Amino acid sequence: MNVKSELLSTLAEANGEFISGAALAEKLGVSRNAVWKAVKSLEAEGFSITSVTSKGYKLNHDNNILSENLISPYLNTRKIGKVLKVFGTVDSTNNIARELETEKSPHGTAVVADRQTAGRGRIGRKFESPSGTGLYVSILVRPHFDLSFAPMITAAAACAAAEAVETFCGNHVMIKWVNDLYMNGKKICGILTEASLGLEMRVLDCAVIGIGINVRSIKDCFDSELKKKATSIEDETGLVINRNRLCAELLNKLEVYLGMIEDRSFLIKYREREMLTGNIITANIGTEAIIGEALGIDDNANLIVRLPSGEIRELSSGEANLCRIKA
Repeated sequence: MNVKSELLSTLAEANGEFISGAALAEKLGVSRNAVWKAVKSLEAEGFSITSVTSKGYKLNHDNNILSENLISPYLNTRKIGKVLKVFGTVDSTNNIARELETEKSPHGTAVVADRQTAGRGRIGRKFESPSGTGLYVSILVRPHFDLSFAPMITAAAACAAAEAVETFCGNHVMIKWVNDLYMNGKKICGILTEASLGLEMRVLDCAVIGIGINVRSIKDCFDSELKKKATSIEDETGLVINRNRLCAELLNKLEVYLGMIEDRSFLIKYREREMLTGNIITANIGTEAIIGEALGIDDNANLIVRLPSGEIRELSSGEANLCRIKA
């Protein structure tokens, strides 16, 4: 048994309440001195723990270190996140998840990192991923539905991420089709789904859903140009959100929304949040740039656009990029 790991999980499950040294020693089957040493070791690693004579120990809510032991107690999923890999720094959580896929990791395997050195968005864009500020998660899914449902995975994940964020801050979160979350007109989250097809090309073998959320303040991390477009939960609300709790809630919501793809019931929530509808937008379709009015989201999560000629186009996430409201 890893005393330090078990102690951290036990303190997390206490939800900010004190647990006496004697109770911890009994639960973990070690001496009170071993408990004290484990506490000191965790504090040396950066975990915030309060010790009070006659009360014991409690894990403080301001902890900003990502840990499997601090995420797992808040998971209520059946499969998503049951295999959980937490890292300090990686090149890309999507890359790690894809490596785990080749090792036959099960459906729902989640990779979490404090920092990415090569985080990426759609069409190869760089996704800034500084340490201590964001939540960078990739989930390996092995869905059982037909390939035709694959384009809806990102849209369902966007709904899950939006609800998870709102759980902790209350501010309304909007979705810019298809994969970005916005708060007060600025981007707080990006989603990148990468899929692998089965040999018959009619089934989805697996998909990796990468989600990056700006949680803590990014004012000292992003350059002035990026800060015009991007923001964080803390910068918009003043709230310091616990990244471990947010990660667990994200995985909880994701399992729910992935289960809504085949009956398309998640589209009700998606349409309520979608921010392009009703606006004149610009979009790049391959090498073609178009301008038109966004009319809504169809039953396949495509964006319906009416061109100035009156022609109606249904844009899929696979063909459209740089889709935005016309200035």
